[in-house]
Amino acid sequence: MAAVQGGRGGEVGIRVGATNIGRLRCAAPAAARQPGKQPQHGARGGGGGVVTSWHLRVFAAVVGVMGCVLLAASLAMSALHQVHFRNAAISRNFRGLQNVVRREQAEQIMHARLLQMATDAVTKNGSESEDFALWEEPYKQARKWTPCAAKHSLADEEPDEINNGFILISANGGLNQQRVAVCNAVVVAALLNATLVLPRFLYSSVWKDTSQFGDIYQEDYFMNYMKHDVRIVKELPPHLQSLDLEAIGSQVTDMDISKEAEPSEFVKSVLPILQQNGVVHFLGFGNRLGFDSVPVHLQRLRCRCNFHALKFVPELQRAGSLLVQRLRKVNAMQTEMDKQLFGNNMLDTAFSAEDHAAGGGGGPSRYLALHMRFEEDMVAYSLCEFGGGEEERRELQTYRETHFPALATRLRNATVSPEEQRSLGRCPLTPEESGLILSALGYGRRTFIYVAGSQIYGGAPRLRPLTRLYPNLVTKEDILTAGELAPFKNFSSRLAALDFIACASADVFAVTDSGSQLSSLVSGFRIYHGRGRAPTLHPNRKRYAQVLAEEGSIGWGGFRRRVRQMVEEYKRVSPRPRGRSVYRQPRTPGCMCRATGDGSVDF
Repeated sequence: MAAVQGGRGGEVGIRVGATNIGRLRCAAPAAARQPGKQPQHGARGGGGGVVTSWHLRVFAAVVGVMGCVLLAASLAMSALHQVHFRNAAISRNFRGLQNVVRREQAEQIMHARLLQMATDAVTKNGSESEDFALWEEPYKQARKWTPCAAKHSLADEEPDEINNGFILISANGGLNQQRVAVCNAVVVAALLNATLVLPRFLYSSVWKDTSQFGDIYQEDYFMNYMKHDVRIVKELPPHLQSLDLEAIGSQVTDMDISKEAEPSEFVKSVLPILQQNGVVHFLGFGNRLGFDSVPVHLQRLRCRCNFHALKFVPELQRAGSLLVQRLRKVNAMQTEMDKQLFGNNMLDTAFSAEDHAAGGGGGPSRYLALHMRFEEDMVAYSLCEFGGGEEERRELQTYRETHFPALATRLRNATVSPEEQRSLGRCPLTPEESGLILSALGYGRRTFIYVAGSQIYGGAPRLRPLTRLYPNLVTKEDILTAGELAPFKNFSSRLAALDFIACASADVFAVTDSGSQLSSLVSGFRIYHGRGRAPTLHPNRKRYAQVLAEEGSIGWGGFRRRVRQMVEEYKRVSPRPRGRSVYRQPRTPGCMCRATGDGSVDF
């Protein structure tokens, strides 16, 4: 009996290079590699047996080759996913926006008819609406307003060390609430002729961040910049550190001071405590100082603090610089906004030909920053409904009972209409509703969008209507590597600082919740340092709700016209209206000056 010869039939050898993902070798069966050579066979099994053995070898060879091809394709696709972030999966699988994905849930759509019309509109090439997209400020009057808070308020000498005592604050909230508290504290210290101790930040069970002032802002720069206006020290003197401030009556909580209180209230209720004990500790200090009754020289202090004195630490400046450079595809940045945000810590990052090709080549890319305030806490607190039915209602009520017990109790004792909440403009915009606004304003499908606020309630299903309109959606987690983000991981305030930088530097900043502190501070920062060339989009949620209520009958042309009117009305340039925040609208005496027709400057 003759033995079967001709190699190891049916064995497929695959080698993948350790350093070159594309190096792949397949060894087919010997009989298949030598088609002119017939396989040897024995007598047993007859003619049918010979045919079957040969066919089996051919079949094994075909299967082996196909397996190699499929593996090569799989490895190639894996390599492609490691290419620059602009070529990566930034449409549906961006990791920065998938932190709250529900299990196997279809996309959640609330406005199917409008979404279909918007999808058709953004995919049209060369449509007339593309020209309307607001990439620049439409009103030239914005350029007549210039920063005026750089000059300090007092004489060119430092305040006297002999004063009424020390002001200590422990600010609550996240990055942006704390920033407002710091600058309000500067004003109160100057008002009461006191020394300000470098502010402390309270730990929050919501934000879960242990960061202190020096982890986010440059302490020495802050103290030196403000030294001609208010005396600032890093710690209380030793003889005051051991005191129980609450026991001696020197602790003042938010319950003791009215919200947006007038300066006279601090003089009346806080100054006597300060003069008696030599120290006052403000605990919380959230929005405790008003705007309209503050004298111009103190208003200037607010703006000096917010727009000039608070500089992010170099570590954040360098990471923010890298973030913006990759978004814009530029090696260096030289705008006034860049100088204010990064100082001397702008990185000089060279961009390769592959980087430029990945972004479409050409000059610097422009991008739109979208602050999507649709986190679970915001959604739950709004008392609105978002199309999720009974499951959504139970889920949000459970969240309220855990995080907002007083609100949950109020709901059990009173009826709140979600429809009424929406008609009053109290519901946060969903990603879908935000996308409808952008499409109505003429932003095309290829618009590159940076999303701030990545903990989106509902996760990918809630985001898919937006990514259907705008697939080029990214977050800081998509643009910076895990290693580059590692120093800020588990520090929500430091991560929020990167969002602040990306939004402030954007060609266009789109707001979905005008009540958000981040949106408020970024809007004001862009007005103050943008030189009239940094447009911000502010939808009026009450008016937008009225438009969406007519979804069944309104055409795309009517929807587009009314959305544009809504956004344009906000963009009209005017001084800060009474009652509005100086941090959000700094066109006010003490903060910004306006050039007049004869070349002079008022305010």
